[in-house]
Amino acid sequence: MLFSSPAAATLPLFLPQATPDKVSGLIHAATLLAQLLGQGRAVDSCALRSAMETAFCGSDAEGAWVWKDAYEALEAAQVLLLRKFGAAMPTRACSAAVMLEMLTRRTPAVADPAFGGSRTAPAILDPDPARLRRRRSGKADAGRPGPRTFGRHGLLAIFAELAKARLALNEIADTRAGLLARLFRGLEVSRHNAEQIHDRLDPAIRPSVVLMNPPFSASPHVERRFAEAAMRHIASALARLADGGRLVAITGRNTGPDQPDWREAFVRLQEKARVVFSASIAGQAYARHGTTIETRLTVIDRIPAEDPRAFPPSPGMAADTAELLGWVSHLVPAP
Repeated sequence: MLFSSPAAATLPLFLPQATPDKVSGLIHAATLLAQLLGQGRAVDSCALRSAMETAFCGSDAEGAWVWKDAYEALEAAQVLLLRKFGAAMPTRACSAAVMLEMLTRRTPAVADPAFGGSRTAPAILDPDPARLRRRRSGKADAGRPGPRTFGRHGLLAIFAELAKARLALNEIADTRAGLLARLFRGLEVSRHNAEQIHDRLDPAIRPSVVLMNPPFSASPHVERRFAEAAMRHIASALARLADGGRLVAITGRNTGPDQPDWREAFVRLQEKARVVFSASIAGQAYARHGTTIETRLTVIDRIPAEDPRAFPPSPGMAADTAELLGWVSHLVPAP
């Protein structure tokens, strides 16, 4: 999850010749990959493999690294790229749609037999990155710190950082937490199971914005599929959100107020908050990146609903992120 504080420092240019731990190796690989992306070069599986072998002084076949970690390095590379070039993008984009197009063009697709197809680090393709940056955090006065923003995803966090938000980060997974600590230096990364984030987080942290991409159906120490995971994350984060604040969640398609299995849960949620937007996105939109999982973007304001059983109509299922962005631009009210 993501919080906010002073702007993160850029990483040093020094590249270590030896990698004493996994996180250092992944940062080394990410730096190499960011250089390729910054030159406009494609990052395919060969380039990704080369960066990982250089960083870890060995191959995956030798057990020096695994492909799951390689994609963590690719995600970190995109964070580094956006930190370097992201601030200049709005001046070149005449609209949020153009900004989204610019971001999408920089999304690397990576193919590798280990994953049965092409894969990509997800967040640049996540619903509405440009809108999220402009509407949620771009309102801060130039001479004042931005709104306090809370989340868990590095590629969500970097957009908030570019918008001058103060960040607070939470991540339970060891490797990802280590990467966040290195990518966002000077910020403390809390390590809570976010299903209980409100109960465990420092009481002094009261975010005005929560950006979250919770597990769709997984929970620590639960081996089977856990369908309630995403809703528990949302409810706990919403309890910590400041009055009048806004929560933006990326979940699986089924976690929505228009879904019969979850309608009553959202009714209970609306006793303290109000769903202002919810729409799904077709899995086919991500087909070239190796997944066809249908997702959902839901926006919730911490303002009690006049009628807890009434929800705004969903525009349906967007075919791609551009269509979703159009819906958000027209249907989501300013906070």
